[in-house]
Amino acid sequence: MSRIHPTAIIEAGAQIDESVEIGPFAVIGANVTIGARTIVGSHSVLEGQTTVGEDNRIGHYASIGGRPQDMKYKGELTKLVIGNRNTIREFTTLHTGTVQDTGVTIIGDDNWIMAYVHVGHDCCLGSNVIMSSNAQLAGHVIVDDYAIVGGMTGVHQFVRIGAHAMVGGASALVQDVPPFVVAAGNKAVPHGINVEGLRRRGFSPDAISALRAAYRTLYKNGLSLEEAKAQLAELASAGGDGDVHVKALIDFVEQSQRGIIR
Repeated sequence: MSRIHPTAIIEAGAQIDESVEIGPFAVIGANVTIGARTIVGSHSVLEGQTTVGEDNRIGHYASIGGRPQDMKYKGELTKLVIGNRNTIREFTTLHTGTVQDTGVTIIGDDNWIMAYVHVGHDCCLGSNVIMSSNAQLAGHVIVDDYAIVGGMTGVHQFVRIGAHAMVGGASALVQDVPPFVVAAGNKAVPHGINVEGLRRRGFSPDAISALRAAYRTLYKNGLSLEEAKAQLAELASAGGDGDVHVKALIDFVEQSQRGIIR
């Protein structure tokens, strides 16, 4: 029995695994590749140079692989690459990249992308990311593994959200959120360490304690950023479970292009 509904439109050239299920009135473009066991909901459109991996679930009316919303875009060949086991819910929009950046928008594995989410051109989502309904990423945004972006949150272009960070709902984010940090507000400000999320992911009490100390150093002790970085370096050599995580925090701060929320 065919898994492709007879009303679906599949353009010549599309590469679709025989196990893929495609719902009524969906449209699959000529340059789209879809991996095994992926499900595409009714009325969804997959277009452009788009590669979708295995075991993904794409909801109804999703728009995947559309042209970037960038006025400099002149029809160049750019891509969208989606990994495996992602859930992409209804009315989500995921766009291809631009030649002003890497030319590719990347969605990793095991992400949960809820309804009405927008992921702009040249964004890079890691794996195990949660994007709540109506979260909106401008172009060139990086969201690292296990980060959570709350509903109706807007993220400015070129912002980076660190691993295991959490951004509260209805926030406006214009600077980077370091890993492990909770942020919320308009404009978003830090509100501590994502303790519950770290516990659920198996972080040891020693590691969480070290990250709490690092947060106090960075945000609560009245230090300048340079003074805080010097003290963080000492914390990262304490010899406990938290050393590697504090080092990751230091590396993120050092690499920040837009500056971290303070």
